[in-house]
Order: sequence, then C-alpha cells, then structure tokens
Amino acid sequence: MPSSFNASDFLKTVPTSPGVYRMYDSAGEVIYVGKAKDLRKRLSSYFRKNLPNVKTQALVSHITNVDVTLTHSETDALILENDYIKRYLPKYNVLLRDDKSYPYILLSDHRHPRLAYHRGAKRDKGQYFGPYPNGGAVRESLHLMQKLFPIRQCTDLYYKSRSRPCLQYQIGRCSAPCVGKISDEEYLQQVRLASLFLKGKDKQVIATLVSKMEQAAEAMAYERAAAYRDQIMALRRVAEQNEIAGNTEDLDVVGVHYASGMACFHLLFIRDGKIFGSRSYYPKIPAQTELEEILHAFMLQFYLNDQVQRTIPKEIIVSHGFDDIHELEAAINQALGRKVEIKTRVRGERAAYLRLAVTNASNAVASHLSHRNTITQRFVALEEALELSMPVTRMECFDISHTMGESTVASCVVFNREGPDKAEYRRYNITGITGGDDYAAMKQAISRRFDKVTEDSKIPDLLFIDGGLGQLRMAQAVVDEKFARLERAPQLIGVAKGESRKPGLETLIWGDSEQEFALEDDSPALHLIQHIRDESHRFAITGHRNKRQKTRNTSSLESIPGIGPKRRRALLQFLGGLQEVKSASVAELAKVPGISIEMAQTIHDALRG
Repeated sequence: MPSSFNASDFLKTVPTSPGVYRMYDSAGEVIYVGKAKDLRKRLSSYFRKNLPNVKTQALVSHITNVDVTLTHSETDALILENDYIKRYLPKYNVLLRDDKSYPYILLSDHRHPRLAYHRGAKRDKGQYFGPYPNGGAVRESLHLMQKLFPIRQCTDLYYKSRSRPCLQYQIGRCSAPCVGKISDEEYLQQVRLASLFLKGKDKQVIATLVSKMEQAAEAMAYERAAAYRDQIMALRRVAEQNEIAGNTEDLDVVGVHYASGMACFHLLFIRDGKIFGSRSYYPKIPAQTELEEILHAFMLQFYLNDQVQRTIPKEIIVSHGFDDIHELEAAINQALGRKVEIKTRVRGERAAYLRLAVTNASNAVASHLSHRNTITQRFVALEEALELSMPVTRMECFDISHTMGESTVASCVVFNREGPDKAEYRRYNITGITGGDDYAAMKQAISRRFDKVTEDSKIPDLLFIDGGLGQLRMAQAVVDEKFARLERAPQLIGVAKGESRKPGLETLIWGDSEQEFALEDDSPALHLIQHIRDESHRFAITGHRNKRQKTRNTSSLESIPGIGPKRRRALLQFLGGLQEVKSASVAELAKVPGISIEMAQTIHDALRG
C-alpha cells in the first residue's frame, strides 16, 4: 500500500452513515466507486491484513486517496453509485456500457399476470416499468416484490404444467393461481397494488391495504387482517423516499458549514434530475470576517470564473442567505447574458438536495478537524500561545446541560494528539442539587471525575471549563482538594462566551490566577479550544435530551405540538406502532396522510431529540 495514504487515520474520520465512496490512484483518476449502508464498516474491510482476493489486493495497492459522499438512505446511495460509475468508468468496477439496452420489469397481460425481468424490444403485451440503472437493480426489485405481493414470477411453460403448489407458495412468495389457491379477483387486486407500487404510488397502496385490514377485522376475519397487517409492515420497511433521482431541472446546490475556524462549501451539481458530481471547497477565513461575507466572495469568484461559466445552470440553491444576494444574482446574469436565480428557501426535492449538501459539508469539516495533521498543528499552536514548557498530550473539557433545571447532565470529553478520544468520553447524571445551580453541578461532576485520582491515573494536562468565573472557581477548588497530595495537577482554563455568544470572541481565564486573556479569532490554538468546547457542549446536550425523554411520563407523540388524536392514530396505524414511528425518516413520516413535510420534520426532531 502506498505510504502516502494512511488508512488508519482516514478511517477515524469516516462516519457510519450510508453513502458512496470514490477511490483515486496517484494520477488522481477514480479507480473504484462503491456504496455502503455503513461507510466506516465497508471501507475498513479494504484495509485488513488478509484481503479475500487478488482483485481487491490490486485495487488497494493503487489507492492514494478516498473521498465519501453521504446520502440519506441506502437506496439513495445505490442510485448515486450508479451515476458515478457511468460518469467515471472506473477500471475496477464492473461497468454497464451505455450502448446496451436498459432492463425493465414487465407485468404481463395474462389471466394471471407475471412479473418478469425484460431487456430488449417491447414485443410482449403488458406494462413495462423502468428503465432501471442496471440488471442487478431489476433482480433486486423483483426479489423485493415477491416478499410484498404474492404474484407469480415463473415462466408460462412452468406455470401451465403445475398440478400442485410449488415451493414459492410454501414460503409465502406466491399465491399459487396455477392451482386455484386464490380467486381471480383477489389475485388481480394484488396485481393492481403491485402496479401502483411500481409506479411509486406506495401511499395509495398502503391506504388500500389499511382499509382492507380494517374491513377484515370488523368482519372478524382475523387471519386475513393479520396478513394485511404483515403486508403493510413489509411495505413500510422498504418504501423509502428517493431523494437522489427526481424530476428536478439542472441546478447547483451549495451547502455551507462552519465550525472551529474552518468552513466548507459542498457543491452538488444536479443535471437531468441526478447528481452529476460533487466537490468540497475549504476557503481560508481571515480574521474578523463574517461567514456571509465569505459566502458572497466564494459565490462571486466561483460563478464568474470563465472556466465554469458554460456549466452554470439556471438555478442555484444556497443553504445560507446574505444581504446582497440579489446584487450578486444580477452580476452573474449580466456576465452570462442570461437569467440565473439564486434561492435559499426551497421545498420538496430541492430541500432534500440542500439537506444532503449541508450534511456532506458538516461531515467534511468534522473529518478535517479530526485529521491528524490538523490536530497536531493546532496542539503546537496552543502550546506556543499558552507558553507551556511541556507538550500537551491530554485535554479534557466539562460542560453542563439542563432545561430549566430539569434532567441536569454533565459531560467530559477528551482530546489527545490525534483528536477526540471518544472511548474516554464520560457523562455524569447530576442529582441532589437545586435545579439550575450550574456551580453545584460543576462541583459534583469534577468531584466524581477525580474522586479516586492517583499518580497512575489519566490526568489531563489542560482542563477546560465551559463557563465563566463562577464555574471555574468551583472547579479549581475541587481540583486543589483532590490533587493536594499529588505532585502534578491539571491546569484549568475557563472558556467564557463572548458578546452575542459569537465564536471568536471567547474570553479565556486562567484557573489559578483568574487572569483573563484572549486569542486572535483566526488562531489555530483558539480553533482547537473551540473544537473541544463545542464537542463537550454537543455531548452534554445529547445526554440531557436522552435523560429528559426517559423521565417524561406522557406519550412521546402527545408532547409534540400539532399532533392530536387523529394524527396520532394515523401515524400509529400507517407505520405500525410507536417504535416504527420513532425509527422512521422524515420522508417516511411525510407519507402518512395528513402529515406535511414540515410536520414530519417536527415529529422527527421531537422524537430524536
């Protein structure tokens, strides 16, 4: 494996989300494209000591870089993977050449129609669904349809020769119309539902099945009602909202994320309703510069560049607005001699694309912040800024989170020279204090952290306290007490939020002398402090929300504004139960009758904290 690519460091930055990965060789050419439900798990399999076959060994030996694009579901990843393969034609992928005909699914025009794989001229009578991106996608769809609708897929010759049900009937994947195990009317009902499902009308299919289930239950035909229930559940598990391929026109989507002194602009290039490509940009942010100003400068330089003018679509979607967005739009229109719209508020498929771009920008920033070289440089800068005589090998940061004193939780996050050490993270459920007393909460958390500290314990070199002088004094008193008999103790530093809580204006306070100081807002040392502070804040809030949710006695759905008995019943009935509602995506929730995309987002956020 080339020494220029450090697989161990790279895998630490890869999320466990679904997505697509591209592997590059030393010439910068894409040599392999793949998709995964869990990117970290899938990519880790390439860098094991004992690889399974010669092809994988050859592929890995040429890898010099890997990039990932996150998606909202595995289905989206499958479609995006196909688009990338057709675009890059990687030599290690099995390629579908464009000169071949695309496969379809055929629902034949027989007394008992069959579902079949079809490629070539459409000579047979029936309905054709497709085309599909590759043959594997068709076979995967047919395999899925067998589980959802008991329609025959056998050939006409096999169908006519049957005198008793085959194995597919025995395992519940065919209703055996060949031997009269189902009436023609019931069979055609399943055919109509399958046709609607293949047309993407899964809401209508589920609504029909729900109605039939209720009718069967009222008629006390409980076995038939249970069969409909199982069919509804199966449909809900597989009917994912396709957020990658749609009917949108050509457009560019710009997702922006800023954290700890680093910004990322992730661009999705949508052409003919599909992602044609994507790219991330990391502009350097000067001191005292607003993110909106950087966004304006980036848009101006990128879209008025002669090299990209010919690829600019009629519509550009940006995740953040800025004051002179209309002036920028007019400048681009004048330079190109045609109309280009810049939008910030969008709905439907465009909103899904925008969420995807922001998700990738956020992941890119997190990956860069966690990169070993970046972390090392920031540690060195911090040591120089604080004028420390010894290198910093371990830092910890404490934060307190609660809502009006309810469910107070303290977090302790740990950074070493390689970045966040999540195995060392700790949460403390704070009890026995007056609600909202942050000083007492900090005292309890620090006391529990260093309750049995010895010379052999893991002692941080720097201990950051997310708060002002009061919290810092309380923490310093506890540390002085716990470390009174030890030779060394951590250096405490308070991180007080600046005016308007704006990043870059933090005031830092030495714990022993209580002397205040500040660092330049573009200082790598301050960015490292912001990184560990933000991580402790995130970890504390997550723990607090989980605890608060568990302590509530009311129904999770009842506590959501706008969800009354009718909508609650529709959610539970349509999705099959409370656990299914909690695990559903925004797109799945929006499919429930009476639930808009905005309400689906509210439900999703409320149930997942």
